[in-house]
Amino acid sequence: MLQAGKRQRQRYVTKVGKCQVNLGNIQEKKRFLSDIFTTIVDLKYRWFLFVFMMCYIVTWVVFGTIYFFDAWVRGDVGNRGDPEWPACIENIDGFVAALLFSVESQRTIGYGSRMVTANCTEGVILLMAQSIVGSMIDALMVGCMFVKISRPKKRAQTLIFSKNCVISQRDEQLCLMFRVGDLRDSHMVDAKIRAKLIKSRQTAEGEFIPLEQSELNLGYDTGEDRLFLVEPQIICHIINRRSPFWDMSAESLRREQFEIIIILEGIVEATGMTCQARTSYTEDEILWGYRFEPCMSLEKGAFRVDYSRFEMTFEVQTPAASAKELHELKELEQQEHSTLSLYWDHLLQPCALPGPVEDALPGLSVPGSRDELLERGGSA
Repeated sequence: MLQAGKRQRQRYVTKVGKCQVNLGNIQEKKRFLSDIFTTIVDLKYRWFLFVFMMCYIVTWVVFGTIYFFDAWVRGDVGNRGDPEWPACIENIDGFVAALLFSVESQRTIGYGSRMVTANCTEGVILLMAQSIVGSMIDALMVGCMFVKISRPKKRAQTLIFSKNCVISQRDEQLCLMFRVGDLRDSHMVDAKIRAKLIKSRQTAEGEFIPLEQSELNLGYDTGEDRLFLVEPQIICHIINRRSPFWDMSAESLRREQFEIIIILEGIVEATGMTCQARTSYTEDEILWGYRFEPCMSLEKGAFRVDYSRFEMTFEVQTPAASAKELHELKELEQQEHSTLSLYWDHLLQPCALPGPVEDALPGLSVPGSRDELLERGGSA
């Protein structure tokens, strides 16, 4: 039941990198209009295409209505075909003709049957205004379309992460590790990786902090967080005193509830735009006592990456104790070793001792006097 409850709980970020956070009750929605360009680009494609079409249709209809009203007021509609009539807009006999003239003017089609003459000033001003408005709409819509198509969101789909994290010892230290890879031949420039731990906690004063974010060190101080991602890399987080997993053992891991967010950022080599790929790991996706299998080999003078082995792991002997317990046990062994070394140093040099060993080494529980030790040493 505990495992079933863990599987059903809500993730903060999905495995494909989508944030599961919905914003509601936003009062000042006019803030979105102050950055209209970003607002339009962030729209879904169906709404973006709707706005794209409506921007042109609305301007065509508005200026077409103004052209028709001007032609109707001046009498151009009723005197169409009269060669003696000084028309402002020629060949306008209804709203549809005015709408066609609006489309032809804004899109610079110019079929030649409808045109603005020099007999009226307002017609020239309307034509100039529509040309300026049309150019502004072209610049905005074409720019939005280009940015939306060339956004590097899809580039993140070729950046992959391992489905599981593993915990095992590396250089006598417990490490949390996962693997990242790039499926494209065009590499990411200046790739950087970071990790966040999402975990709710309660302070000593009783305050409950939901979904608190804490940083996981992936080698920021040594530069190991900057990747040359030409082949799959195993990213390592050393579990030390500054790690939030310092007190976590294999047993306590099954009782914890947290989520690790991985963020990989870099510049797309082809476009120069910044790309970000995300994924997450929950506590039941961490394998204690496993390592990743190698997926690189040397073939025909070049290195070959076998992505079929990207997710493969194998079990290794790993202590089930926490990193803190292992550190304390190691310190205790070092202390016992130094005590024994000091004892044997004095045992091999008995003449250097001024008195009984108890007086020289009060911290050591060594029975007998110097003669007894000499006898034991001689018999040994």
